Amino acid sequence: MISALLVVFSGLAGSAAFAEEPGSSTIIAPVLGQLVGFTLPGGFEIQKAQADGGRYFRAAIPKGESIDNWSQLISITGAKDIDKDPKKTAQFIAANISGSIQKLCPDTFSVKPLGSTKINGQDGFVAITSCGKVEPDKHRETALTVAIKTNEAVYTIQWTERTPANAENLTIDEEKWKGRLKQMVPFRVCPVVAGEKVPYPSCTKQ
Repeated sequence: MISALLVVFSGLAGSAAFAEEPGSSTIIAPVLGQLVGFTLPGGFEIQKAQADGGRYFRAAIPKGESIDNWSQLISITGAKDIDKDPKKTAQFIAANISGSIQKLCPDTFSVKPLGSTKINGQDGFVAITSCGKVEPDKHRETALTVAIKTNEAVYTIQWTERTPANAENLTIDEEKWKGRLKQMVPFRVCPVVAGEKVPYPSCTKQ
């Protein structure tokens, strides 16, 4: 059975489909020993990376907003895969993230898995999660999560949106978020090439 995600990706297989929209940019960053990348939609500004040992975080927010008060946030995270348990697939990681979010809003939680995929040969899984009301400021928060599992690390690329709380309608707008997924392709996970610098041509050509 072909997952919904693979249908989305197969429809973008042509090189013309990967042409960046006006204002968008290719983001590729060294994260825990590998290059991780995606297309950043226009109107967002990249913030300073935060790295601490085996963890990495970098966010982008709409221009004019602050990291403490944002309406949308696009992030890359990375964590070293210390135990390298083969059972911890990208789907397992996505399920753990969904479970953590559900604890924040058990009565207004909803999830829409989009399915498995391969990103440069690496195991990937995509899901949309939503909280109808998050305490204490009572906003709705919906996130598109791309989880990627490699031999050395676990990565996520997320697009999160905050809107007014709505505990009465917990429906996830699947088409809206599939559209945002299309704005972010192609996702990339590439090996680091010694001596190579920005824009990392070995990865951008993949």
